[in-house]
Amino acid sequence: MSLSLLCLLALATITAVSGLPTLEPRQNNEAISFLTLEEVAVFRPYSYYSAAAYCKPETTKTWTCGQACGNTSQFKPVNSGGDGDQTQFWYVGYDPTLKSVIVGYQGTNGSNLFPILTDITLVQGNLDPTLFPDVDSSIKVHIGFRDAHARSAGDVLTNVKTALQQYDTNMVTVVGHSLGAALSLLGSAYLRAQLPTVSFKTVSYSMPRVGNQAFVDYINSRFTAINRIDNKRDPVPVLPSIILGYHHTKGEIHIIDNGTWVSCPGEDNTNPLCTLGYVPNPLAGNATDHPGRITGIYFK
Repeated sequence: MSLSLLCLLALATITAVSGLPTLEPRQNNEAISFLTLEEVAVFRPYSYYSAAAYCKPETTKTWTCGQACGNTSQFKPVNSGGDGDQTQFWYVGYDPTLKSVIVGYQGTNGSNLFPILTDITLVQGNLDPTLFPDVDSSIKVHIGFRDAHARSAGDVLTNVKTALQQYDTNMVTVVGHSLGAALSLLGSAYLRAQLPTVSFKTVSYSMPRVGNQAFVDYINSRFTAINRIDNKRDPVPVLPSIILGYHHTKGEIHIIDNGTWVSCPGEDNTNPLCTLGYVPNPLAGNATDHPGRITGIYFK
């Protein structure tokens, strides 16, 4: 178990014993459905791309980062950056098979202190209007995630513009795992605000809750292609708590114990086969489910 997960679970323990009221997720009446093996296979390249974001920039610039890069050998890297400490690793490139620019954000590395502190800073704040000119003051997000995204936002945008022009495409897919998943959601929102004529897809794994209900409504109204994939009893997707004003977007897919992928419509779906059904509170979770294995790869 990583240090960051230990910190998160310790925080959850304090919440659980503090006498705060029961969680009240937004209800929905849409039925769950089960993905076919063919539908699950569609996510395989996005799993590899999310895992590759943990690799150092010198390897993603040359696309020589081991299994994740080897299984996506068609990828054309454009640029990479970050130091894995104050600024999470990121990369931009192009997949000619998917016909999409790919943006990947690194998740939490437990050996580095700064991302751990980012994960457990639970205060919400407004987005920077210079980065997000289309948001109002009701929209609030986790300030650690917000600030982590802002540190690389300009560089990512510059390289996305380069990739769009170089490969003559109008599609951008943003991916990430854990903290990288939170950055992928903010990154998608930022890039769409800056590039309003471009189409976007977001595929994330083990995403924590990022912002308040106004933020969720903002995301849900602007994006149709959102998938956030949760693995079994991973506790990270149920953090930060709804009690603290955090909520999830639409797009949940939950991998249950037998490996079946379940599509869970709505926000924070309470069906027993969805994430909240498996993990009603973080203490019911299993941190070893956080890094995967998903579609044959671990995120670390």
